[in-house]
Amino acid sequence: MDKRSRLEKIYTEKIRPALKDELKLSNIMEVPKLEKIVLNVGSKEAVKDGKVVQVLVDALTRIGGQKAVKTVARKSIAAFKIREGLPIGAKVTLRGKHMYDFLDKLINVTLPSVRDFQGVPSKLDQRGNYNLGIKEWIVFPEIDYNTFDKISGLNITIHTSARKDDMARSLLKSMGMPFKN
Repeated sequence: MDKRSRLEKIYTEKIRPALKDELKLSNIMEVPKLEKIVLNVGSKEAVKDGKVVQVLVDALTRIGGQKAVKTVARKSIAAFKIREGLPIGAKVTLRGKHMYDFLDKLINVTLPSVRDFQGVPSKLDQRGNYNLGIKEWIVFPEIDYNTFDKISGLNITIHTSARKDDMARSLLKSMGMPFKN
């Protein structure tokens, strides 16, 4: 039995050889691939109430499929009443099978279920990485609307091995990422 996810099989068998030809690369090892996906949530309410961070950790654990960790402030900011070391959010880093399963679910289930969805922006960060902001995490099927009273935003960062943005965009587009035209 193959332990790879559905999207990983499709990438290995179809997308990778097609990208090699499309990008005119000489070696199959030059073809860009996914390295990791980082899900990140920060909350200003976490400064006042420490229980909010645990809610964030629980939600990210459900969304990502693996245990999330608390993030702490790196430096104090008096205007925001933040002290160094104070928990202010949560994050989870997905690699391997979890990463491919999450991306498959994001592209094929979550994004199409967003109301009035027109596609995601195609702007990358000059280093081949893609950032996507989601305003409400309740679009994910794992999140029960009644369980979580606070609705928060979510940042998804997709790290690729691509050296250029156009290579990373081709990789994501071939995996099914619905970019705006």
